[in-house]
Amino acid sequence: MAKKMYVGNLPFSATEDEVRELFEQFGTVTSVNLVNDRDTGRPRGFGFVEMEDGADEAINELNDASFGGRNLKVNEARPREPRRDSGYRGGGGGGYRGGGGW
Repeated sequence: MAKKMYVGNLPFSATEDEVRELFEQFGTVTSVNLVNDRDTGRPRGFGFVEMEDGADEAINELNDASFGGRNLKVNEARPREPRRDSGYRGGGGGGYRGGGGW
């Protein structure tokens, strides 16, 4: 069964191909997803790697290992927690409905 890992403290210049190559030393990589900022499109310095096999070894060997001048943080990804309700309900306000027989 595939295991998904969180990879943090990536250099902002890292590419998905470079990260894939790094993890392929330990087993079969099924996907690499580096996260970019929604507004700017710039890398956020973290991502996710999914491996069919070798994930535990990759975690042990790559956590705190130097990559591109930075010490990586690698661990098993946890499920995303639900977002807290911000109170915003959407929709419009205002009271002007147009028409109305004036």
